[in-house]
Amino acid sequence: MKLRLALSLSLLATSAAHAQLIESQPLSELWVNPGFATWHFQSDKDLNGNNKGLGGEYRFSTVASVTAGRFYNSDRMWSNYAGVYYQPWALGPVRVGAVIGGFDGYPKMRDGGWFPALIPALSYEYQRVGVNVAVIPTYKDRLYGGISVQLKVKLF
Repeated sequence: MKLRLALSLSLLATSAAHAQLIESQPLSELWVNPGFATWHFQSDKDLNGNNKGLGGEYRFSTVASVTAGRFYNSDRMWSNYAGVYYQPWALGPVRVGAVIGGFDGYPKMRDGGWFPALIPALSYEYQRVGVNVAVIPTYKDRLYGGISVQLKVKLF
């Protein structure tokens, strides 16, 4: 599992090294999503990969957006999240960067309370549809890592 995370992060770093810098320009786009689908590195743990929920993302520039929402997490508990995407590179039509924010609802992490997270993230958007892909690191026996895919639709 550590090897998978290391390979995923290495691939993301290599991609970013070959990516082009995006010029920051103002935008005003509102996206909504129905949660995530997660492929967990620890497939033997009977974790929930159908992380249904409701979230929003407001893209205020070509390189940044704010996000918040609620979803049914890997431990089969409800979680909330809030954060900021910063994706200053492009690899073709894909934005490359990370999301920094906070999560709650994981019983083994701070007794279900809020905790900070920095997660590598890729985004692809085409007209009114998009997808965010995040590489979530495993943290001891408290958080289970994986690759999450989040589909989204642009409202305006």
